[in-house]
Amino acid sequence: MSVIYILICISIFVAAVFLYLFIKSVRSGQFDDDYTPSVRMLFDDELKSKKEEPSLKKNNENQI
Repeated sequence: MSVIYILICISIFVAAVFLYLFIKSVRSGQFDDDYTPSVRMLFDDELKSKKEEPSLKKNNENQI
């Protein structure tokens, strides 16, 4: 039974270490996305044309 208590203590310690390392890496900018903003401008035309398509369809339906 005492083995369970030891394993619980060890698992809580390991979880606390992983939590500390995760928070440290987030604050240091490890997970910042530097790639997407530079590529986003390449797809701006496609995004604009997709947004304009429904409005064009509505205008064409009103003219009929």
